[in-house]
Amino acid sequence: MTNGDILVAQGLVKSYGGVRALDGVGIRLRGGEVHALVGENGAGKSTLVRIVSGTLAADQGAVRTAGDIRIAVVSQELSLFPDLTVRENLFPRGSLRRFGLLDRRAMDRAARPVLAELGLDVDLGQELGELPLADQQLTEIARALLRSPRLLVLDEPTSALPAAAVDRLAEVLRTLTGRGIAVLYVTHFLEEVMRFAHRVTVLRDGQVALGGVRRSEVGVPELVTAMLGGRPPQPVRRARAVVDLPPPVVLSGVSVPGRLRDVTFTVRAGEVVGVAGLQGAGHLSALEVVCGRTAISAGRVDVAGRGLPRSLRGAVRAGVAFVPSDRKRYGLMAERTVWENTTTVSWLALGRGGMLPSRSELVRRTAELTRHLRLRGGLHDIVARLSGGNQQKVVFAKWLATDPKIVVLDDPTRGVDVGVRTEMHRIITELAATGTAVLIASTDLAELTEVCDRVLVFVRGRLTGEVHGEHLTEHELAVAVQPTVTEST
Repeated sequence: MTNGDILVAQGLVKSYGGVRALDGVGIRLRGGEVHALVGENGAGKSTLVRIVSGTLAADQGAVRTAGDIRIAVVSQELSLFPDLTVRENLFPRGSLRRFGLLDRRAMDRAARPVLAELGLDVDLGQELGELPLADQQLTEIARALLRSPRLLVLDEPTSALPAAAVDRLAEVLRTLTGRGIAVLYVTHFLEEVMRFAHRVTVLRDGQVALGGVRRSEVGVPELVTAMLGGRPPQPVRRARAVVDLPPPVVLSGVSVPGRLRDVTFTVRAGEVVGVAGLQGAGHLSALEVVCGRTAISAGRVDVAGRGLPRSLRGAVRAGVAFVPSDRKRYGLMAERTVWENTTTVSWLALGRGGMLPSRSELVRRTAELTRHLRLRGGLHDIVARLSGGNQQKVVFAKWLATDPKIVVLDDPTRGVDVGVRTEMHRIITELAATGTAVLIASTDLAELTEVCDRVLVFVRGRLTGEVHGEHLTEHELAVAVQPTVTEST
């Protein structure tokens, strides 16, 4: 280690089963610097953070620190208690006591300067759950700072913050680095890398693609190239024949407080349209609006030429099918059979088959759908015993049984193998060929380029553009979803 180093990791290797998450990764964190860590989902960022913070042991390699240092981690997933007060969350173990009793005055004296640095003016006796999400996230950062760390790890710290709070965080980072604290800043927002970081490391497929380079030496295009590597561009696809019918979905001037601002777009019959954006950009909120899961404060949503009922059941009856990303929690009845899962919505929600449809008829309908989807498993098999890919096919079958006008897909191939992914893409293509509209979000930008005719880009709650034709490549999308400086301030 050299003077100024707070932590140095070298040759880190970590495997999970047969998958190598890290393969010889190293990173050097210096006091007084913000070191950004970026990479695609699955690149190895989370594994590296856990090893650096001491919560996970590497299989190989070494982590050395400048003595016995304190490391504080602010995770992307809040670890606070909404039913406790702000004070109780800042001091979860009641560390400040007097005569064996909690010393609230001492807690307040310690907390106030830190909260002031963050621009957070709240009542310490107020329940945390009553605060806006942005203030809750700033409270978590404040709790970390109260530990007086020499290394602070911020994992997607601005995912729930408005622009003004991001600006306050920039000031805090300058204050912290001025004290000699090292900050490891994990983010998908490459614009934040250019604003905040002194150095940047890019991981790709568990290896270092760009290691500790100075921010002044790279730009957003170079970072994207390092993240994606030299992947061949996707071939330009011929446009699908769009069916001459009323558009299944039209959003006109739709707004949702804190999530969407004046969003307008159309999805036509026979079209596969993607939505893309960083976390909190609004693209997933747009899906929820179409599915009747989120109420709008302004604008209009039409499905097949009629106003969309503002409820999930109403959306289903209007012809909207929704395949969620979390199939186990929201998409399936795990302990029920394949045929029971497949007929749930069409029978119970839409009443198809009458009040008391025959079991044989329900099984027959399921057989037709699962044959088309090439499901591996019997109709009477318990869904929990199927593979992840076949469970996802059951979710598809359940919604296709409703004869939808539009199918909304949220990360449809998450957690499935390459073979099932190919099958899912085949199903999507065949759906579009029958005139069904498809609206899809995916954390894998490559997937959007493979199946979509065009992709709508969202940045901070606004629809900022559309990528299509020869421009619909993974690289173009990765650049398009990044906020510009003016959009973040």
